[in-house]
Amino acid sequence: MKIAIHHTPGTFSNRWIQHCQQHGIDYQIVNCFDQHIIPQLSGFDALMWHYYHDDFKASLCAKQLLFSLEQRGMVVFPNFYSNWHFDDKVGQKYLMEAFQAPLIPSYVFYDKQEAIGWARTTTYPKVFKIRRGAASANVRLVRNYEECIKLINQAFGRGFGQFDPIEAFKDRIRNFRESKDIMELAKGVGRFFRKPDYARKAGRDLGYAYFQDFIPGNDFDIRLIVIGNRAYGMKRKVRAGDFRASGSGHFVYDDIGEDILRIGFEVSKRMKLQCVAYDFVYHGDIPLIVEISFGFGIKGSSKCKGYWDSDLVWHAGDFNPQGWMVDAVQDEIMRRKNS
Repeated sequence: MKIAIHHTPGTFSNRWIQHCQQHGIDYQIVNCFDQHIIPQLSGFDALMWHYYHDDFKASLCAKQLLFSLEQRGMVVFPNFYSNWHFDDKVGQKYLMEAFQAPLIPSYVFYDKQEAIGWARTTTYPKVFKIRRGAASANVRLVRNYEECIKLINQAFGRGFGQFDPIEAFKDRIRNFRESKDIMELAKGVGRFFRKPDYARKAGRDLGYAYFQDFIPGNDFDIRLIVIGNRAYGMKRKVRAGDFRASGSGHFVYDDIGEDILRIGFEVSKRMKLQCVAYDFVYHGDIPLIVEISFGFGIKGSSKCKGYWDSDLVWHAGDFNPQGWMVDAVQDEIMRRKNS
């Protein structure tokens, strides 16, 4: 059994490699951008690649390479079911609705006049998003009809870039009030003159408009991560003076409600997801899914005090979720060899 790992420092691959070394698992680091990657993977049983939303180069080929290998019979992480909707909020809307998962009511329009007609009759506030991006990038609270029309006009006009320097600078100001890190604030000023690499290359989002209902009364959202038959999670406080929790960096390690755990395990099983991070908010007593992703930040989850199994039994103590991913890949290899 041999596993190929595309290594990007600071991603899951750090812990994948460490787990393989600690447990004597045969692995090799490969370069998935190599022109001859397909023949180079001959003799391997699996490929693991944690790519992320702002890696423009990976966005050109990661899904295509992984699915091509999966079609050929190789075990991959993430697999097609976990991966196709990554960094695609509109795709997630369709998926959640198809499986009748408890998604926040969401609306997508591909016709400007239809969007305007909806804007006249809907209630406010609403939340506007573009399909790509993480950490609440390009997520805006729409307070009234006038603001909604302005966003619709832009969506069907010049569109939206992947990076908003004004909103990003506001975030850095909020963080500066706590960290007092003047260099981080200075970097925010620099972004007005030079956008991040992915934002310069990725082009603009236009030709559609996507909204979700705004769910009031939430001081935090809940990040639940389900990997196979285990799950863990935390609460993320809403940013000061804002309505968004994603990207706030403020984590609370309280108990996660059984209702959310049950939804997470059930939806993951029905959708055949290897690994998924759910963002939940409550509408009264009802948990609703905001977004999902196979990839997630490591910083917050590294301090969780334990995890639940699929029977909702709590297991206290340290754990390595990236190690679970390697174990799941090994289990799938063995299952196929024994079938």
